[in-house]
Amino acid sequence: MRSAQVDLDDASTMELVNALSGIAAELATREAPESAAACLEITEALAAAIDTQESALAALIGRVDATGEQQRWGYPSTRAWLRSKLGMRESRAKERLTLARQRHRLPQVAKRLAAGDLSYGYATTVADAVARLNDADCGQAESTLLEMADQGFSAGKVAAFGRRIRDVIAERDGTEEAPDEDSKHRYDKSWITTTRSLDGGRYIKGWLNPEDAAIWDGTLAPLAKPAGPEDHRDVSERTAAALSSVLSGGHKATKVTVICDLDTLTGGNAPARLTDGTPIPAAQARRIALTAGVSPLLLGRGNTPLYLGYRERFASAAQRQVLETLYPTCAVRECEIPGTLCEVDHVEGWALGNSPTDIDQLALTCGWHNRFKHTRPDQIQITKDESGRYVYRLLPPRDAAVPRATSPPSGFDWAA
Repeated sequence: MRSAQVDLDDASTMELVNALSGIAAELATREAPESAAACLEITEALAAAIDTQESALAALIGRVDATGEQQRWGYPSTRAWLRSKLGMRESRAKERLTLARQRHRLPQVAKRLAAGDLSYGYATTVADAVARLNDADCGQAESTLLEMADQGFSAGKVAAFGRRIRDVIAERDGTEEAPDEDSKHRYDKSWITTTRSLDGGRYIKGWLNPEDAAIWDGTLAPLAKPAGPEDHRDVSERTAAALSSVLSGGHKATKVTVICDLDTLTGGNAPARLTDGTPIPAAQARRIALTAGVSPLLLGRGNTPLYLGYRERFASAAQRQVLETLYPTCAVRECEIPGTLCEVDHVEGWALGNSPTDIDQLALTCGWHNRFKHTRPDQIQITKDESGRYVYRLLPPRDAAVPRATSPPSGFDWAA
C-alpha cells in the first residue's frame, strides 16, 4: 500500500499540484466499487472536489490572462493557450476564461466555489450571465441567481433567468434585445441574427453554409491581414474591421479556391474541398464552377511561376494560392488561425538572404506568430512532416524558470 503525505501549510502551490496529480493518477487506476450505491456516493464527493479545484484553476488562468504571460510562450491569446496547449474544446476554454475574468466581480461566487459550497456549473452560469452587465447590475444579478441556485433550480433554469435579466435591463434602458432563434434554423441555409447591446452596438451570430463561407473567406481574408508590425489587433478585431470596410465600400469581386479533380467537374462523384479542408459535394462544386472562372493550379514549375528566387521578396498570388491549399491553418502546430487569414513566411528569413521566394521555402503563419518567429527565433523549432509541409513548434522561453509537475517534490512522501 502506498501513502501520500504533504505539509499543506508549508508546501508550495506546485508541490500541492504535484501531490494532487499523484493522487489523481492513483485514483484513475482503481476499479469502480461493486456497489452502485457506493459509486454514486463517491461520484458526488469526487465531483465536489473537482469543482473546488476549478476555483484554483480560475485564479491561475486569471493571473495568466491579466499579465499576458501566454504571449511569451508563443500563444496570441489566453483562449488560444487553453485550446492549443491544454487541449480544451472551444466551449470549455470560453467557459473557464469567462469565470476567470468575472471572478473579481463575483465575490460570493468566488468564496462559495472555493469553499465547496457551490458547483462549478452554477459558478460558470452566473459568470456568463453577468459578463455583459455593469458593476451595479452585476452585484444584484449575482445575489438573485445564487438565490435561485440555493432554491434548487437547475443550472439551465438559472442560465435562462440570467438571459431574462439582460432582457429586463434592456427594457429598463430602452434598448432592444433580439430573441434567441438558433433553434429555428437548420444548417442547409445561411442565417445571421443581431442583438443590440446596451451601449448601442450589436452582437452578431449566425451560420454560413460552405458556399457562403467560401465567399466570406475570399472577401474578408485579404482585408483582415495585419496592417504592419505595430498592428496589435487580434484576428477577430481585424475581421470585424474588414467586414466594416466591405459594408462601407460596397461589394467587390471575390476569389474562392475550390480544389477538385477534373473528373468531379465533368460529372464524377468525388467531393471537392475548400482550402481549409471543408468538403464540398461534387454537385455543389459544379454549381460554383458554372458561375466562376476556372483555372488550373500547378504544384510545380510550369504555367504558374512558383519559383521566384531572390529577385522577388513577396510571394505571388499564384504562390499564395498554392500555400493556402497546402496549409489549411497556420504552420505553428496547435494554432487554429485559418490559412486564408495567414501571412506568407520565408522559412529561413528573406531579410537574412537565406530563403528565396520559392514555393518550397515558404509557409503560412498567422500575423502574430510571424512576428513572434522574427523576434524570438530561439522559441521556434522548424521541421517537415511526411507530406513535405513545414511544421513550426513552440518552445518555452529560455528564462522561464517554472517548475514542472514531473516528479514528487521535496516534502511530498510517495513511498511504498
